[in-house]
Amino acid sequence: MRVLQILVVSVLSLLLVACGSVPAPRASSSADRPLASEKGMDVVIFALGLIDTNYRFGGKNPEAGFDCSGMVSYIYRQAADVRVAGSAADIARHGRPVDRAELRPGDLVFFNTRNAPYSHVGIYIGDDRFVHAPSTRGQVRIDKLAASYYAQRFQTARNYFD
Repeated sequence: MRVLQILVVSVLSLLLVACGSVPAPRASSSADRPLASEKGMDVVIFALGLIDTNYRFGGKNPEAGFDCSGMVSYIYRQAADVRVAGSAADIARHGRPVDRAELRPGDLVFFNTRNAPYSHVGIYIGDDRFVHAPSTRGQVRIDKLAASYYAQRFQTARNYFD
């Protein structure tokens, strides 16, 4: 399975290199924000390489397994040299707020999944999808923000690169 993950990351890297240019910024009502940042794309590529890593409450690395905040902390540190730490709620207290309509790859998305504010966090990867480490089904995976469960529980998003 790791070979497949490495292959996926390699292909995505080649596609990004083949593009050779930074996307033009898009206009927004709040501020001009590029469609993607280099650090955000690095975070997404790294996150995709961790798909199917086991879930473990309190887990902070791929060998032990991840919980949601441990996964985000690990990926941000490894892929972008950005330090975020603590629980999902702790991480949500920092960064720049982002409107859902302005999400771009690498932004963090937060949910109320345990009847508690900001109890779950994932990494937005584009196309209304995010990577996260949910306790259900026990592995890092991709889900859609528009999926009924997550759409009802979405709370906010944060950017750490601008």
